[in-house]
Amino acid sequence: MNMETGNPIIQTKGLTLHYGEFEALKGIDMDILSQEITAFIGPSGCGKSTFLKTLNRMQDLVPGVRIDGEVTFHGKDIFAKDVDVTWLRKKIGMVFQKANPFPMSIYDNIAYGPRLHSHIKKAQMDEIVENALRGAALWDEVKDRLKKSALGLSGGQQQRLCIARAMAVEPEVILMDEPTSALDPASTMKIEELMTHLKKKYTVIIVTHNMQQAARISDKCAFFLVGELVEMGPTDRVFSTPKDKRTEDYITGRFG
Repeated sequence: MNMETGNPIIQTKGLTLHYGEFEALKGIDMDILSQEITAFIGPSGCGKSTFLKTLNRMQDLVPGVRIDGEVTFHGKDIFAKDVDVTWLRKKIGMVFQKANPFPMSIYDNIAYGPRLHSHIKKAQMDEIVENALRGAALWDEVKDRLKKSALGLSGGQQQRLCIARAMAVEPEVILMDEPTSALDPASTMKIEELMTHLKKKYTVIIVTHNMQQAARISDKCAFFLVGELVEMGPTDRVFSTPKDKRTEDYITGRFG
């Protein structure tokens, strides 16, 4: 399913995933273009998050998983023997549904990733931390308490901190698994504004249960149902004139 002629940053061909005997993903073909927001929608248990976590090999951590088909990042097979998974997850970062700051200072949360990947002088680290927090629209709120525990932040701030933490290692792609589902409307709006800003520099892929959110912020939208990619296209087209009756039924609230 080639959406358009731009070069995809991530491409999947015939991607199938089994948990034991259960087929969770059924032959997914998808092109994801860089510097766009792609939203995955569909009812619970339809394979959205499973697919998302396959893109940076988070599924490697699940026992009994079998993956067939192909996932490429810049044309390279991410399952190839010579792919360093740590490098892959640096390039394709992840933000989870529930904010999960480390039990350490705000500063150390951001510095954690860069310290793992290279030896960085303090002045340079200060700059990395400030840039990441500015990028996540959090700097002005926390600049006077960088040494305080990240666990003292509000839920919305914690989630923006996790986005800043993902940005600190300079990824190209940021995966977000329902990043606003635990947040109040004001915090949700801040994260949505942030995502729109992030696509100037990053490719953003978001799983969301909130169809209004998908309609507001995404460039492309993919509808999943029982492990199958039913339809994908420009968001306004998918929402206004879906090609598949199942997409139309879901979007108009007939099920899901």
